[in-house]
Parts: sequence; C-alpha cells; structure tokens
Amino acid sequence: MGDHRVRSGRSRGECLTAGRWNVQRAAEITAELAREVGADVVVGFSMGATVAYEMAVSGAFTAPLVLLGVSLSAPDEPAFFRGIVNLTSVLGTLPIAALKKGAASMVKKAAVSPERKAELKADFARNNADDVREALRAYLRWLGRDDDPARRLCDTDVPVWVVHAEKGDGGLTAHERSILEACPHAHLVTIPGHVFFLPNDVPRPIADVIADAVNERSSGRRAIPEPT
Repeated sequence: MGDHRVRSGRSRGECLTAGRWNVQRAAEITAELAREVGADVVVGFSMGATVAYEMAVSGAFTAPLVLLGVSLSAPDEPAFFRGIVNLTSVLGTLPIAALKKGAASMVKKAAVSPERKAELKADFARNNADDVREALRAYLRWLGRDDDPARRLCDTDVPVWVVHAEKGDGGLTAHERSILEACPHAHLVTIPGHVFFLPNDVPRPIADVIADAVNERSSGRRAIPEPT
C-alpha cells in the first residue's frame, strides 16, 4: 500500500511466462515492485500468498504481510488438486480444463454481485492453459520442499496475519498451526464457514485485518531492504 500508482513493466511479464514461472522469481519481482511503489503492507491470496511468504523468508520484504488462504506445504492443499496437477505431466493441459470448470462453479457460488461474478469469470477465462500448467507444477514443487515453512516464517520476525476459512482455499497442518500460534508476531484468523474467494466473499473481515497490518506498519515503520 502507499500513495503510489502501481506500474507494470514488460520485463516483469516476460519473466513470468510459461516455463519460467516459479515462486522464488515471482517473489523477487514483486519485492522489486513493492520497493518502487513504497508498499507498507503486502497482501497475497492463495498462490499470491505463497509469493508474499517467499518475499519475507528471503529477506526481500520486512514489513507486515497478510496471507489469505495460504498453503505452506503439500498437505495443506487437497489431494484431488495435487492429483490433477500431477496428471498434467502425462495428459498435458487436459486436467487444466477440469480445474477451470471447477473454478467457474465456485464463482457461481461466490457471495458477490452478478457484476463481480462476471468479472471473475472473465479473469479465469483469460488464463492460458499452458501457462497455468507450468505455474501449477512449479507451485506444487515449491509446496513439496521440506524446510519447516511455518518455522521459517516465524524466524523472519515479520508481523504476519494468516487468514483461513474453516473450509475453503488452503489449510494448515497441525504442526504449522502450533508454530504460528506460538509465534509472538503471527496472528491466525479463522473465518467461519466454507469460503473459497476470501477477498470477495468476506471483504469486511479481510479489510479489518489489512487495517491492523497497516496500523502495525505505521507504528513500526520497518524499512524495505534494497536489493543486494
């Protein structure tokens, strides 16, 4: 956040095309953008939350984070999702069509206006199947690492809000939850019920969490490190 207009560059888009996308590179690029716009807080949803996480653990961003529906390890994602992504290694982009249909079905159930549903549907339709396949495979590889992600997040000393629904996008293992509950600068927020599109379905609680993060930033004023 900040009083700046977000600018997107051609180089960023080219670096995130099919075959080259990975969470670490996306985190580098997003941290660069955060420095350019003077961001006070970074908010990420779903895969975007993993990018925000990587920004923190890599040291590229030290201000507050809000992680919405984040998955820190493979068990946090449903088995059917992991199975579909793994099938792309033998079936190409065909499983992606199933994911897009599933997403369209969830959009229909989203508690938003018809106009917003139309926008979400159009956003999903613009996804290129080849790009999605490569991005999801890279995401699954990232989830498969064994480096105690919750502990790494706590060790950053970055204020972080981890927001989940009781049922919905992403999850936490018992170990991850215990680490974050004991972490002095982590805040776990559980939204009641079954919610998939957290920013759209429950905007007021999400806005309250973001406001808390902004207030934390205002009181702490942590510097965003320059690239080394």
